[in-house]
Amino acid sequence: MAVYLSAALRQKLLDADDHRCAYCGTPQANSGSPMVVDHIVPRSLGGATRFDNLCFACYRCNLYKGPRMEAIDPLSGAVTVLFHPRRDAWADHFAWDDAGLTILGQTATGRATITALRMNNAVIVDARRNWVRLGWRAGNP
Repeated sequence: MAVYLSAALRQKLLDADDHRCAYCGTPQANSGSPMVVDHIVPRSLGGATRFDNLCFACYRCNLYKGPRMEAIDPLSGAVTVLFHPRRDAWADHFAWDDAGLTILGQTATGRATITALRMNNAVIVDARRNWVRLGWRAGNP
């Protein structure tokens, strides 16, 4: 269901997320589709439509996140909270590999988020490979 955002709130989100997916860092220009609004705490779980609970996400991250707030850390097997783009610093939980193609989880939250949102799926890694050839450099969202 589409969410109404005022022009001011939409601009605040675009500025905060730098026209990138707040989860995987994919720039909107390279995503192949417009960013979508993600309720970090899903509306179905009581999440409000306000700045501190909203972020822009690429279609794939939003699709795979769905109404979840937790996932399994593949290293420990423990249920772990997902990355919260308004509370957590991206660089505290994630890093890029040396080639700038794969996102690495630095914490349980990072690993669980990468796995749940499929942030290193074959399609996006291939796209990143092409972006790197064109001079794109991975950066923290």
